Amino acid sequence: MKLLAQYNRTFSEAEITQAIDDAKNTANEMASVENYKLAFSCIDLTSLNSSDTVTKIENMTKKVNSFQFDFPEMPNVGAICIYPNFVKTVKDTLTAEGVNIASVTGGFPSSQTFLEIKTQETRLCVQRGADEVDMVISIGEFLRGDYPLISHEVKKIRKAAGDAHLKVILESGSLQNPDEIYKASVISMNAGADFVKTSTGKEKIGATFEAAYVMCSAIKDYYEDTNEKIGFKPAGGISTPEDALIYLAIVKNVLGDEWLNNKLFRFGASRLANKLLSEVYKKEIKYF
Repeated sequence: MKLLAQYNRTFSEAEITQAIDDAKNTANEMASVENYKLAFSCIDLTSLNSSDTVTKIENMTKKVNSFQFDFPEMPNVGAICIYPNFVKTVKDTLTAEGVNIASVTGGFPSSQTFLEIKTQETRLCVQRGADEVDMVISIGEFLRGDYPLISHEVKKIRKAAGDAHLKVILESGSLQNPDEIYKASVISMNAGADFVKTSTGKEKIGATFEAAYVMCSAIKDYYEDTNEKIGFKPAGGISTPEDALIYLAIVKNVLGDEWLNNKLFRFGASRLANKLLSEVYKKEIKYF
């Protein structure tokens, strides 16, 4: 692809190690109630379990509705993320202001289905009320080097999503090295991604600081070339406030403070919300 000739970057182990060390130092400086609140506001409160039911999703949404009254000094979460069949449930239940509805789509989590099904599922999600859709690239096709197919699929799902924001999941833990993560990021952004996201949370390796640095570097390079700001979402296994601050620090160091908001940064997390609340209030809180 000509695109990859334009974005021809490689990453050394030393570069990535130094970047992560720098981020950890920055995270120590960022440890404050305000930044824990910022991290909380960037959460996609997520339930993606085979045991999910309408009642469970309704109850989670009602918790989000009441959160602004139970914790008035806290920002609310950025979005509620669920399977496609629960989009209408959240739409009918959600009253909290400023909280988006995000749905996984496109044959999540494996992406192993027909493109026609991926696009139709995306359309249905948006029709039923999704503000955001999270798709997965076809990992197997990427690994065998069929980059034009990856670009084609993202473009088709981008079109099907209409005005909804499209987050493209790379499943970074399944890619072979940092250079491949960079390539997948660039291809996805060029094809119409509004966000690039690390992981589905369904594989052994979820979000990592290494992948975050590489993906943010791709976002920076793409922004410098196109002036388009693409968002970043680490997801999969993020559960501690300390790790949350390191991801914020990577974004800060690579992309700058302009990206430190829930329009351009999200966490895909379910356990992180209670941990951040506990950190803010200095006592154990199990709200969600």
